[in-house]
Amino acid sequence: MINLKEFEVWFVTGSQHLYGDETLRQVAAHSREMAEGLSQARGIPVRVEFKGVVTTPEAIHDVCQQADREPKCVGVVTWMHTFSPAKMWIAGLTSLRKPFLHLHTQYNKELPWSEIDMDFMNLNQSAHGDREFGFIGSRMRLNRKIVVGHWKDEDVQAELGAWTRAASAWHDAQGGKVARFGDNMRDVAVTEGDKVEAQIRLGYSVNGYGVGELVKYVEAVTPAQIDAQIGRYMDEYTVGDALRKDGKQNLTLRESARIELGMRAFLTEGGFHAFTTTFEDLTGLVQLPGIAVQRLMADGYGFGAEGDWKTAALVRAMKVMGAGLTGGTSFMEDYTYHFGGNGMKVLGAHMLEVCASIADAKPSLEAHPLSIGGKADPARLVFNVGSGPAVNATLLDMGNRFRMLVNEVDVVPPDLPMGKLPVARVVWIPRPDLKVAAGAWIAAGGAHHTGFSQVVTRKHLEDFAEIAGIEFLAIGKETNLSEFRKELRWNDMYYALARGL
Repeated sequence: MINLKEFEVWFVTGSQHLYGDETLRQVAAHSREMAEGLSQARGIPVRVEFKGVVTTPEAIHDVCQQADREPKCVGVVTWMHTFSPAKMWIAGLTSLRKPFLHLHTQYNKELPWSEIDMDFMNLNQSAHGDREFGFIGSRMRLNRKIVVGHWKDEDVQAELGAWTRAASAWHDAQGGKVARFGDNMRDVAVTEGDKVEAQIRLGYSVNGYGVGELVKYVEAVTPAQIDAQIGRYMDEYTVGDALRKDGKQNLTLRESARIELGMRAFLTEGGFHAFTTTFEDLTGLVQLPGIAVQRLMADGYGFGAEGDWKTAALVRAMKVMGAGLTGGTSFMEDYTYHFGGNGMKVLGAHMLEVCASIADAKPSLEAHPLSIGGKADPARLVFNVGSGPAVNATLLDMGNRFRMLVNEVDVVPPDLPMGKLPVARVVWIPRPDLKVAAGAWIAAGGAHHTGFSQVVTRKHLEDFAEIAGIEFLAIGKETNLSEFRKELRWNDMYYALARGL
């Protein structure tokens, strides 16, 4: 499972020696108090570690190098309590490889109007000290998050929290590994992409493995292990008599458990964070993995069907961003539409692989024919998803850049029960509506596979895209299709020019 408390961000305060030792002692005391307060804030999931007041180019460069070397550090928060001449920051920021956030705040919330003197003014100079620091970030063309407001305010802490979640997902991706069992679904375009560029730009490696390599792990599973796994199924899900011992589908369930245990052993031993399968390459497997994928996702793995490694890596990043929050994240697909009464809606589902972390109630464990792929009936979890806001996100290889596309949606109940649909499913209304959202999604080249989440927000994903230096496009309540098309054209122009800069 993913525990963001294992990570930390470093809080670094800028100043200079011009103000004297007493002022610097107050700067340090204020900064330490702020870091401790932020570390305890409910909305910030990682530890905030105060790393001192830096007053020289050498000290700045040193703390930036230390941050890069520290495996627990996912990013750096900078703040200028006083004026900190920004040429001092050039070497440090040039070398810094971790994400950084510029917090534009000040220690005190209100001005002590009747008591203000020049000592107070010299100590509390963030209003113009941060502007000096902001200039050097812009002059150096550095990607960074800027948060403005008092550090005790909930909205400021929420912005910091969202960024630390994105930074944690970025940290997790660096050196991450995606296993592809088999290749992409044949002749499909959007699930293809440049895996070398992905490793350069996004940090994770993608490698293929023959299904036969997985089969070795599946075949090594013992009957006792299968019995124990089925016991866990019985405890966690609603299971019909046909799947229970002596039931006519019990052997089907035992094979599903065997596949899960084999996949889990393969992924654990290889240190993988995400994986893909494809129903067109199952040689040696009796079933397409169903409950295996659903349960592995629930434990934090990313997944993409039909060899879709980009979505697998994105789902893993979203799992990290949402860790510890109430709700879930899943691989998803826009499957079919409702154009009739009660408004236009999307029915999202897949053949099998929807994560039970988004279930609105205890899932039902069932086995049914797959109707595709020519394999035995696989076991899977069947459930609906509770109402509320959510996002669908996709990562696209546009040839000269990666594009992240996000649509905000509202999950709604099905108009009627879907008792004959034997898969997990979710119904949503895209914002601003289906006509505009689908038009914008298709115009942007959005994939049919997505990462769906009721805990990760547009803000988390935008922060992640900013850290990664990739294009970000959002479809929401404010989207106008004509203006969205213009944004696509402007972005094409920008990225064409940027390649030559």
